[in-house]
Amino acid sequence: MNRVRTAVTAAAIAGSMLVGGVVGATLYGVSALTAAAAPTAATPSPAAGSPSGMFVPNETAAHEATESAAREAQENAGQVPTVP
Repeated sequence: MNRVRTAVTAAAIAGSMLVGGVVGATLYGVSALTAAAAPTAATPSPAAGSPSGMFVPNETAAHEATESAAREAQENAGQVPTVP
């Protein structure tokens, strides 16, 4: 009787491992397919009023009166000002 009980227990363990492996592989396959089929997010295009990545200096009279000569020189050279 002891050998039969050991054989049944071993069969139950082996069966549960087999079923667990099949279920795990199935779920992994489904998640991999779902991730591959998911659409990628499109790169947002800049809004109409947003800057185009090009530096445009502020040339208003009020702003020009408060900035230093070094900053004005950088703006005139087309550089992003790094000095106050």
